[in-house]
Amino acid sequence: MMVAILYLVLSGAYLVVIPFALYAYLQKRWYVASSFERSFMYFLVFFFFPGLLLLSPFLNFRPQRRQVQS
Repeated sequence: MMVAILYLVLSGAYLVVIPFALYAYLQKRWYVASSFERSFMYFLVFFFFPGLLLLSPFLNFRPQRRQVQS
C-alpha cells in the first residue's frame, strides 16, 4: 500500500505540481531570460512535457497587449 501511495504522489508531482510551477516560472521569465536560462527552460519543457501537455489547455504565452498612445 505504501508503494502505491508513493507512486501516486510522485506521478502527481511529475504530471501536475512541477509542470504548474514550471509554467509559472516560464510565464514570469519568458521575455527576459538569458541564453543559458532559455536553454535550461527548453530542457525543463522537454523533461516535463507530459505534464505540460496535460496543462496545455490552460497555457497562454501570447504577448500582453501594448498600450498605444494617441
